[in-house]
Amino acid sequence: MQRLLIACIRFYRLFISPLMAPHCRFYPSCSSYAVEALQKHGSLRGSWLSIKRICKCHPLNDGGYDPVPSCHCHPTELTLSRHSSND
Repeated sequence: MQRLLIACIRFYRLFISPLMAPHCRFYPSCSSYAVEALQKHGSLRGSWLSIKRICKCHPLNDGGYDPVPSCHCHPTELTLSRHSSND
């Protein structure tokens, strides 16, 4: 799914974006942000972050630097400590 979404963004960059005037108010651009979000966070969360970012892209928002948030991965494995059996 992630590859398909990134392919759609690349299609947009190659064939649709050149037809419009460059006017992205954010850095990185929304399409770059979306690709990075998908690669960092996966299809579901990456899509959600991309949609939120695109919704912020309007004339009332000043834009500026808006990086993809860090991955807040939750540990799913137990951390086992080594104990010596020197009793």
